[in-house]
Amino acid sequence: MLSTLARTATRRPLTVITLWVLFLLLGFGLGTGVFGRLSDNVPEVPGTESEAAAEYLDRVDPSGDSITAVVEGTAVTDPALRTQVEQAVADVRKIAGVAAVPDPYTTPGLTAEDGRALLVPVALKGGLDDDAEERTVNDAADRIREIDAPEVHVSGGPLLGLQIGERAQEDVRNAELISLPVVLALLLVVFGGLRTAALPLVIAVSGIAGAFLALFLFSSVTDISVYAIQVTTMLGLGLAVDYALLMLVRFREERRTTEDVVEAVHRTVAAAGRTVLFSGLTVAVSLTGLLVFPSVFLRSMGLAVAAVVVVDMLAAVTLLPALLARFGRKIPPAKDRPENEEGRVFARLARFSARNRVAVLAVIVPALLVLTLPVTGMRINIGDARQLPSSTEARQLYDTVDAHFPPGTGVSTVTVVLKPGADAGTADRIRALSPRAESRDLPNGTTVVELPPSGSMDGDAATDLVKQVRELRGDAPVEVTGPAARLVDFRAMLADRAPWAALTVLAGIFVLLFAFTGSVLIPLRTIATTLLSLGAALGAVVWVFQDGHLAGLLGAEGLGALSLTAPPLIIAIAFGLAMDYELFILARMREARRVTGDDREAVVTGLRRSGRVVTCAALLLAVVFGAFMTGGFSPILQIGLGLTLAVLIDATVVRMLLVPATMALLGRRAWWAPKPLRRLHDRFGLREEASAAPKVPTSV
Repeated sequence: MLSTLARTATRRPLTVITLWVLFLLLGFGLGTGVFGRLSDNVPEVPGTESEAAAEYLDRVDPSGDSITAVVEGTAVTDPALRTQVEQAVADVRKIAGVAAVPDPYTTPGLTAEDGRALLVPVALKGGLDDDAEERTVNDAADRIREIDAPEVHVSGGPLLGLQIGERAQEDVRNAELISLPVVLALLLVVFGGLRTAALPLVIAVSGIAGAFLALFLFSSVTDISVYAIQVTTMLGLGLAVDYALLMLVRFREERRTTEDVVEAVHRTVAAAGRTVLFSGLTVAVSLTGLLVFPSVFLRSMGLAVAAVVVVDMLAAVTLLPALLARFGRKIPPAKDRPENEEGRVFARLARFSARNRVAVLAVIVPALLVLTLPVTGMRINIGDARQLPSSTEARQLYDTVDAHFPPGTGVSTVTVVLKPGADAGTADRIRALSPRAESRDLPNGTTVVELPPSGSMDGDAATDLVKQVRELRGDAPVEVTGPAARLVDFRAMLADRAPWAALTVLAGIFVLLFAFTGSVLIPLRTIATTLLSLGAALGAVVWVFQDGHLAGLLGAEGLGALSLTAPPLIIAIAFGLAMDYELFILARMREARRVTGDDREAVVTGLRRSGRVVTCAALLLAVVFGAFMTGGFSPILQIGLGLTLAVLIDATVVRMLLVPATMALLGRRAWWAPKPLRRLHDRFGLREEASAAPKVPTSV
């Protein structure tokens, strides 16, 4: 397959380039429409009680959603301000789609006790379609913002999703503006020429276009989370640069041995292209674990990120060869340096680790386990507006309400749905769980009881209320929904499906690594060392964002829990990225082993040849992830920091020290497989072809 792709790309390079240009136009044209389709309903899990109750309410409850405004900064009793507020309330009530707007001056609880702020809740009519609801929300918000006060903020309900979507689009644009020039500068240092350095960015832009287009297509059949934009774009950009870097390094090596550019491209695709293919497959397999979960968010993220990985992989093995066939004559070959100068730092590290393998393992493994310890106390929550940057309107509204109103004001309640047939005694016992409980009867005989929690909407008090109601109801037709109930169900879903997700991923990775190496011990060793780096990175994320250590340096704060989006995405993506670097190194080790037959020297030569590529790739990925962390959105900060640390720890401590130490400890047994599996691999296994490169080719 790879040889066919290489021949096609070199015979008709302009055709291949034209097709990719059309793809880019489609991605940046049609694909960017996804920004208007983003959802913030992350914790929804189809089939759970909380989701069933919410769907039931949507069918039988005539009331609609709501938004909230806060006016602050001056005495709310000021006659001029009161006149403006009352006029705005009157005007908003006339907007089509608005059900009710209470008078903030006469309704208890809407005016702050200090007299410096007031709330204006706007209830929408039920049954509005998406376009009508958006028009109503925008018209109401625009009219309220016309009030002449120092601070007027409007958010909540459907408006919150729109604001987060706009912020996501802005963050992606800013991250690209930051990361692309820095990546180009680093590539200039690596390659020493603008023409060569620009090619990875071309592949990176293809990855971004693929991210937008994949998300847009998936948004037609399922909800796409607001987090998907940053995550898929950062991964698409980073992996594209990684793959292009690996291919270009190999192409420059092959150019030293042949004047024929087309032949050099074919050799590059046959060797490095095969590594890219396996790398893309391993990342995609790592993400299949997300498909095991029934959560729409996790499944859509798994599919979208896997699609982006495939786009990056295809761009690396089709578009890049076409560009090299067309312009590769102007790319200079790698410098021919003496053998003892080639990757000597990495060779020394490999020899040091191999000679002192027991000491290296005795120091590094416990250190990584210590870094993993915070994971044992990890908590996940839905989170509130504190996750957003202070410049966002939703966060400003939250801070204003928190400063002027009693604790619990505006906090989403635990919603209990008592269907027809539930007795009055059950309703009374449920209302008794909260002194501020409120209830209302629906036309079909359903009773809805709202239980305000004493803390945050997803804190311990709220989740305890959910559990109490579920224990209290017995066999009565009673269901619980709301953010706290969804969190309880989401946690239960993770606990139930996580073992199956892990088994799926580990089995897939084992099969792919066996197909690549022909060994059963190397996949096991790879999985073990990767779990160490992943645990250390996740432990650091818990220590920073849950416990609050050094969080201020990243523009965040300790929230007492991680976003429920962060751990599964960090684990799935970081595991796949770690396989990237493992395959880069193993490919060179196998190649050297076939040439020399010396197992220990093959480890040294493998690191000598791949060390600089792995280090540069990790640095470039860290730059990309770091750029996306400038947005200040806490879940993205958590994911960005987790992936950055996982990549850096894996590419340095694990791949440069643990890999040679463990390979030396295993010795020739590292490449062992039972005879039946060996015959299976000899027949069906995919592997890199030996190239005509010199015995010890350069890295860059």
